Amino acid sequence: MKIIVGTRGSKLAVTQTNWVINKLKEKHPEVEFETKIIKTKGDLIQNVSLDKIGDKGLFVKEIEQQLIDGQIDMAVHSMKDMPSNLPKGLKFASIPKREDARDVLVLKEGYSSINDLPNGAKVATGSKRRKYQLLKYRPDLNIVPIRGNVDTRIRKIVDENLDGVVLA
Repeated sequence: MKIIVGTRGSKLAVTQTNWVINKLKEKHPEVEFETKIIKTKGDLIQNVSLDKIGDKGLFVKEIEQQLIDGQIDMAVHSMKDMPSNLPKGLKFASIPKREDARDVLVLKEGYSSINDLPNGAKVATGSKRRKYQLLKYRPDLNIVPIRGNVDTRIRKIVDENLDGVVLA
């Protein structure tokens, strides 16, 4: 028996998918698993902030469609990517125990905390909620939008001369 598992191609998505597959293999060693990487609208449109695209399920619709069409047998998603409503015929089969839910502020070399940042420091986040949390704590910060996977966002600290990046 072979199960085809759909996922996004980001390092985080693949890591999460491999974790799920390994847990399933522990219980069902006789089953073969194949990972299928699927590009989503959210992966393809990188130059526009997520809130401006204005589409729920940016990172899951194409994967859900392949589930509905029978091209994959199951999918692994981050809960942060999930819209509040699932398409007819799909369901959450399982939700594993959540890892540490705290955000992290990755800072430019030379800084060790948000309090070390100079007035007007440029900090990037992809979340409106995090933007306003930062501004409540430090109204002087220059909060800028950012897109990309974890590696890309960290690299942008240097490439885009950011003082920090908030990651989920």
